[in-house]
Amino acid sequence: MNNHPEDEWLDDAPDNHEEEDEEIIWVSKSEIKRDAEELKRLGAELMELSKNSLDKIPLDDDLRAAIELAQRIKKEGRRRQLQLIGKMLRSREEEPIRLALDKLKNRHNQQVALFHKLEGLRDRLVEQGDDVIAEVIALYPDADRQQLRSMIRNAQKEKATNKPPKAYRQIFQYLRELAETQ
Repeated sequence: MNNHPEDEWLDDAPDNHEEEDEEIIWVSKSEIKRDAEELKRLGAELMELSKNSLDKIPLDDDLRAAIELAQRIKKEGRRRQLQLIGKMLRSREEEPIRLALDKLKNRHNQQVALFHKLEGLRDRLVEQGDDVIAEVIALYPDADRQQLRSMIRNAQKEKATNKPPKAYRQIFQYLRELAETQ
């Protein structure tokens, strides 16, 4: 074997296999900006929540204080505070926050769907009367048939005389109470 000085240089070179194992992930500026905008949108959603809803989201004290401050600020200051909230969210685990927010939204959507169903049932009760009462009794066994009939008669009288729909609202309230007790 010939020992050339070049051969010694090759032996001192680091293994190329180690460099291949450490894969470098390049992120474009555009992707970083998109991520920052998404976190600002998340911050804006959090700013729109009520105090009770915020209690249900896992937020640390600093982030919670920043969101509550943003809720009190108007105009340009609010925009800058939103920027800060987005920046704060970058250094935190956002998944638990997103899951809690989605859970809140879903609960709201379910409640809206229930209200629409109850409104439709109330409208049918006022229009069709006894035929729909049996359906309500089947849905809600605790419903009082006589009370329903009385409220339906009152709602029909109010509608015929163009009076304010007090009994109409009472029917909805009664149906809502029945739905909540189940």
